[in-house]
Amino acid sequence: MKKYIFILLASATLGLTSCSPFNVRSDYASTANFNTYKTYKLRIDDLKLNDIDKDRVLNELSRQLQSKGLQSGENPDLIVNVKANHKKITDITNTSPYGGWGWGGPFGWGIGMNRTWTSNYNEGAIIVDMVDAKSNKLVWQGIGSGISVDRPKAKQKQIPEIMAEIMKNYPPQAGK
Repeated sequence: MKKYIFILLASATLGLTSCSPFNVRSDYASTANFNTYKTYKLRIDDLKLNDIDKDRVLNELSRQLQSKGLQSGENPDLIVNVKANHKKITDITNTSPYGGWGWGGPFGWGIGMNRTWTSNYNEGAIIVDMVDAKSNKLVWQGIGSGISVDRPKAKQKQIPEIMAEIMKNYPPQAGK
């Protein structure tokens, strides 16, 4: 019996730790032949990040592309355009102590007080567009959001992680 409980707990722990904190999605042109793309060139016209974060994004993206068999080149098959943005998020949390019965429980005195907390923070997103260099058409796009923009230590870890999550979907698998 103890063995089964251990397996159940281990499975639950693994399930909780394997969830990504990021929201990642991708789309692609079903007519594109991704096997023909061998070279790429980065374009960062819309990458409005500080130099530290820009280096993090570009280094990890280049590493991911090269792990997929693509090489950087001056006459590329793909133009890879990277963009970043962020939005202000406001979280509002309401609580009612003791379930609304008041301070003394159902038979106590007084009225419970509702408490409301708000927190504001910036959440970042990265967009990777891959454009066929010959046709100048978008053939693949990956988007990842959920970066803690206001926390430098978190960004240092999260940017490489989110780039890896985004690039997991390239090249696209048929039927997915």
